[in-house]
Amino acid sequence: MSGDALIVPEGEHGRIRVFALDMRPEQAEFLREPGAADQVLGLAGLDPAQIDVIRIADLEGLGLTGYLTEGCGLTEEQILPDRALLEGLEGYVLVLRSRAFQGAAAVLAPDPEVRLIASYDEPDTDWRAEPVRSASAEPYSAPRSAPRAARARARRIGGGLFAVVMILIALLIWAVAV
Repeated sequence: MSGDALIVPEGEHGRIRVFALDMRPEQAEFLREPGAADQVLGLAGLDPAQIDVIRIADLEGLGLTGYLTEGCGLTEEQILPDRALLEGLEGYVLVLRSRAFQGAAAVLAPDPEVRLIASYDEPDTDWRAEPVRSASAEPYSAPRSAPRAARARARRIGGGLFAVVMILIALLIWAVAV
């Protein structure tokens, strides 16, 4: 896939792209600098917080597949078809999240040293839940105080704050005088 243009549609979200970096370690390390990854991906204005440049040897015990499942939240089923390829990679990889494009459409034209290995969709959050059934969850279930009681409470709070401020001013004047 190296050299091919990759089209990112407007509003894309929840997609993770994994690129192998076929370059010297110094060059790969430099891609961690803001704007450097933009150059090798052929697109300016990417969010550097959404780009990870990873030395695979640093993932000892976890591995790249573990990083993608444990760190990025991908499922084992998504990784399974590419597992052998991902585990066979050496050197550095670049992990690019859709949030790097900030919702804009884009065309990536990666350098020949940057090969797209795989793309994955992050699993959506399941927002379903059982409805809360209790008296306290009902609208307007909190006890209501009478307007006169609420005003009296507000006066007490205001009076207390006024007293504290006046004491602080008195202490300040006393400290300056002494």
